[in-house]
Amino acid sequence: MASSSLAFPALQTQFQSLKKPSSPKPSTRRFSVRPIRASISENPSVPGPPATVSPSEPTKLPIRKIPGDHGLPLIGPFKDRLDYFYNQGRDEYFKSKIQKYRSTVFRANMPPGPFIAPNPQVVVLLDGKSFPVLFDVTKVEKKDLFTGTFMPSTELTGGYRVLSYLDPSEPKHAKLKQLMFYLLKSRRDHVIPEFNASYTELFTSLEKNLALGGKASFGEANDQAAFNFLARSWFGTDPAETTLGLDGPGLVAKWVLFNLGPVLKLGLPKYLEDLTIHSFRLPPSLIKKSYQRLYDFFYASSGFLLDEAENLGISREEACHNLLFTTCFNSFGGMRILFPNMMKWLGRAGTKLHARLAEEIRSVVRSNDGSITMRGMEEMPLMKSVVYEALRIEPPVSLQFGRAKRDLIIESHDAAFEVKEGEMLFGFQPFATKDPKIFTQAEEFVADRFIGEGEKMLEHVLWSNGPETEEPTLGNKQCAGKDFVVLVSRLFVVELFLRYDSFEIEVGTSPLGAAVTVTSLRRASF
Repeated sequence: MASSSLAFPALQTQFQSLKKPSSPKPSTRRFSVRPIRASISENPSVPGPPATVSPSEPTKLPIRKIPGDHGLPLIGPFKDRLDYFYNQGRDEYFKSKIQKYRSTVFRANMPPGPFIAPNPQVVVLLDGKSFPVLFDVTKVEKKDLFTGTFMPSTELTGGYRVLSYLDPSEPKHAKLKQLMFYLLKSRRDHVIPEFNASYTELFTSLEKNLALGGKASFGEANDQAAFNFLARSWFGTDPAETTLGLDGPGLVAKWVLFNLGPVLKLGLPKYLEDLTIHSFRLPPSLIKKSYQRLYDFFYASSGFLLDEAENLGISREEACHNLLFTTCFNSFGGMRILFPNMMKWLGRAGTKLHARLAEEIRSVVRSNDGSITMRGMEEMPLMKSVVYEALRIEPPVSLQFGRAKRDLIIESHDAAFEVKEGEMLFGFQPFATKDPKIFTQAEEFVADRFIGEGEKMLEHVLWSNGPETEEPTLGNKQCAGKDFVVLVSRLFVVELFLRYDSFEIEVGTSPLGAAVTVTSLRRASF
């Protein structure tokens, strides 16, 4: 994400309704929604009757008062924000409070706090036993909590609350999620060939840059490949052949900054950054033209999906804003975090693992007449385990929020805690999925962790807003694209080791994920 040194006022300008290209006139109806990724499920599950829940849950653990506090108004949240971003850093901020309170459940403040989020107070859940309550929509509400204790202006999404911000109880949630299931089902046959085409371009670019300068930025090449792949596979459109050209990734990066700036660390001087993007919202008017270009591209490319949206009772305009959000924020955003992280962990694992992966992948592909197929990938246990381990050790979405629908008893491994109706719950997923009471060698990348009996541990892989052993439905908040994300992650590892015996990298940091520079690619020798 590009850094910026500009200071912006708190006053937000109005974002007028976006113009759209001439096409069938959109409905004037408005809806409420939340975002999503995309799934491969042919028959998405339909929600059953609401679960019967008792006002309180029995527990055999001792009831303990939730430790911690929120400090003085303004001062407490401001201090916690400085500790979270600068004085300690995110991971150390949480670790220090676990040590201080001798508990993985405690009270604290979550950024951004003043003056963007009027109430930053949360109950923090940092273990694998308490964390899953955040997925139980009978116990927690998800309305407007996708980004945490603040919600970006709807002026950044055409005036609509897109799917990610909707609770399953809201009428439009099921309709919009159904549209995403339809997208994935109708375009599933295009995923493997378009991934091959787009990532062949990525590897060609990396090799060219390595030959010219001895190094190649993986992130820049991956951004372009991921955007091209999603546009081609889902919408049947090559961005390079439209007025959008190669500008898509850069436009998305700027737009994401306006959405997530309050919770990002960009690397600016400490107090300059904190007193600007962490204290005041960036005016949506500054990104209006960039967003309009993205909207025009998706509106022109999504005719068959907009027709289906109208059949579901969703206006073409609202559907287009949701398709844009799903593609650019959820899916593209996930790939630009997940793939560099996978390169980081695979690169650090070394040549022995690379050789094992290359042997497994190439032997299966050869036995399938040189073709990459979904059935063939199921015959690659090491490759599948590596993908799940990458999703476990560094999930692409690390923060989860939910608001208690009623008084609850929440259990950690050691104690039970009473949470009152209306309290905000927050979980930092990497601590839950690296819980040493659940996983052995929890902090280490163990490539074969999920092979054989290890598959039973997939219920503790939670990256998709739910256990890996469960499926997204119209009535839950699990990522609609859960199966899609796993598929493209597998395709990435397969394409990588079909081409190369091994590779070497340098790793830096970025506001979102790892900054990976490729320093060596050893072409396949067998």
